[in-house]
Amino acid sequence: MEENVKLVTQKDTSANPAPLGLMGFGMTTVLLNIHNLGVFELSTMILAMGIAYGGLAQVIAGIMEFKKGNTFGTTAFTSYGFFWLSLVLLIIMPMMGLGEAPTADAMGWYLVMWGLFTGILFIGTLKLNRALQVVFLTLTILFFLLAAADFTGNASIKFVAAIIGVVCGGSAIYTGLAQVLNEVYNKTVWPL
Repeated sequence: MEENVKLVTQKDTSANPAPLGLMGFGMTTVLLNIHNLGVFELSTMILAMGIAYGGLAQVIAGIMEFKKGNTFGTTAFTSYGFFWLSLVLLIIMPMMGLGEAPTADAMGWYLVMWGLFTGILFIGTLKLNRALQVVFLTLTILFFLLAAADFTGNASIKFVAAIIGVVCGGSAIYTGLAQVLNEVYNKTVWPL
């Protein structure tokens, strides 16, 4: 007896989570690097952004990318969301008496690991759009410059890193907003 089998396909109608992740990453990165430029002190404003928008919003975007079957988006957004959460914990845990603050060398190695991870993801962006390539290239450079600043104690390297950080965060903001505007207008408003 032959069975009549109908294949049913479902259309994915869920929203694109990438703009949320890119905005959370970009805005938090810009604010932290404006602080690194010496414009204002480290305060709860940056820590709250690191927890809420840089951290939790990106983790949520990563989970949404998982549901869409996007391994790159899942890995990137979830990882950088937890990067921001871990960075905030590295700052506040010693203040709460929960361990010693990391040494400059320890922070340098922390940043090297994130730079290596980001450099590999940058290779993945070579199959994606130019805007994401800029985000990941500048982020790779940023992590290695920040590591070098921690290893050497050189304030000039940290200053250059902060400028690269503002560019990196700004490019993520541009990329996220371009995706939103291009979708809303159903045409290329801002090129990617």
